[in-house]
Amino acid sequence: MDGGPSNSAAEDIDLYALLGVDKSASPNEIRKAYRKLALQHHPDKVPEERRVESEAKFKAVTQAYEILRDEEKRHLYDTHGMAAFDSSRGGPGGGADLNDILSQMFGFNVGGMPGGMPGGGPRGPRRGPDEEQPYKVTLEELYKGKTVKFAAEKQVICGQCKGSGAKDKVKPERCDRCGGIGRQEAFRQIGPGLVTRETVPCSHCQGSGTHIREKDRCKKCKGKRTVKETKALELYIPRGSMQGERIVLEGEADQLPDRTPGDLIFHLIEEPHEQFNRIGHDLSADLHVTLAEALTGFSRVVLKHLDGRGIHIDHPRGKILRPNDVLKVPGEGMPMKRGEMKGDLYLIVKIEFPEDGWLKSDNEYEALQKLLPPPAPPIKAEEVDEVEYEEDADIEKMGAHQGDPRYGNEWEDEDEDEGGPTQCATQ
Repeated sequence: MDGGPSNSAAEDIDLYALLGVDKSASPNEIRKAYRKLALQHHPDKVPEERRVESEAKFKAVTQAYEILRDEEKRHLYDTHGMAAFDSSRGGPGGGADLNDILSQMFGFNVGGMPGGMPGGGPRGPRRGPDEEQPYKVTLEELYKGKTVKFAAEKQVICGQCKGSGAKDKVKPERCDRCGGIGRQEAFRQIGPGLVTRETVPCSHCQGSGTHIREKDRCKKCKGKRTVKETKALELYIPRGSMQGERIVLEGEADQLPDRTPGDLIFHLIEEPHEQFNRIGHDLSADLHVTLAEALTGFSRVVLKHLDGRGIHIDHPRGKILRPNDVLKVPGEGMPMKRGEMKGDLYLIVKIEFPEDGWLKSDNEYEALQKLLPPPAPPIKAEEVDEVEYEEDADIEKMGAHQGDPRYGNEWEDEDEDEGGPTQCATQ
């Protein structure tokens, strides 16, 4: 049937009346009432002429049961009525939507129910899940940007049966195991002697709610409704991208029947670089210079940048470089994604000293000493009179134990004799 009651009727729905129980009914009473009505109104259990009416009633009681069986949803319904599940009408359900709940549980929309179950108009198909995976990139690729073309194997809707899973002109049958709702209750062990009940996709129909006899299945997809396909995709990594950024290929995840495909999302993982370190938009690297260059200056290409260019440094004479000094090269850091701006490059000075014995003769040492700054003036110490001791002082013993508190304060070391802790001697 097209078109149901108006939206205001949704607020008048009495789910307890649908199941024939009181508002104070226990979960066990609600479950028993639902099972009785589900058997009574199951479309496969009634004559053909009553099937449409029975199907609507079956879905209605199933909807009522799925809301009232859940403690949180039951509280929302008791407090706000059906408006709690319809965010399109500003219900207080905090964004919960009746169409989304029912489509997730049973694979249908409220507005599309035979018999006119209340709710909004028909909505589009639900969105399939996104697929996320890491993608390793080098610092060079992040500096220059990169376009990657690759072949991806994905599930797509079968083109021969258009996703029905059946041969041409064959209508899929309702799954008799789940009653067409595409879900089943299952028990899962979560610990020794502990089990939990959860709703899972029907294993007989794979959550579709319909079943196709083997002889009527599509020859291409074998009734699975999707087939594997290799598709050429292109991944563009903008220059200046950073660790952890997401590159999204919209709608390129696996296709699922009755759903819009999700996105294929790549998370960038920056691989360590042997020469450069990245700090936001800036770069740092070690600058290796000889002792002569540190003292006399230099003019040369000191390293190769991430795009292959040479970085030339002209360091003047008379400006001494010391270990761990930092030279800033403006505008030679990482590019920014917007505009032509770049960060800066910081070069950390590492001085390479000559090996031992690099000077071979006394003349060379003397020549170098004349070139280098002279040493600091010698330290002048005051003369001190010789220390005098008493005639009976044991100088050897005093020297041996000088500064040892155990001897000055009558401590005894019992560790060596008894293996116990050090203790103060008693008088």
